[in-house]
Amino acid sequence: MTAKLRHFALSVPDPQKAAAFYENALGMTRVGENDHPGATAIYLTDGTVNLALLRYKTEEAAGGDPDKFGVHHFGFIVDDVEAAQGEIEAAGGNWLMGEAKGAGAFYEIKYRDPDGVIFDINEGGWKTEE
Repeated sequence: MTAKLRHFALSVPDPQKAAAFYENALGMTRVGENDHPGATAIYLTDGTVNLALLRYKTEEAAGGDPDKFGVHHFGFIVDDVEAAQGEIEAAGGNWLMGEAKGAGAFYEIKYRDPDGVIFDINEGGWKTEE
């Protein structure tokens, strides 16, 4: 069996605001929402991977502090780094580090979204096989 990563969950202070950012900056599609006693959630997809944006309401549901937000980072493959950078910055993202390298070179360009969550972009993707 081969496992394939298909879901990331972010704890965010405002799921609607976070969803608007990822929809506008990176073209993700909203595929669901719910509001239950433990959390308010919005679900986005890029067609392969699901991104859950969660605002926890209780310590139990959060597995700790419901006001601790984010993950360290996650990555997106984009078709055009320069265009993506412009869209990210126009939507409120802030460049953190990195730059595009020459043809065939691996690189990541890291940004912070409006809530301070770190993500990266590149055109080539990540190694998936040995």
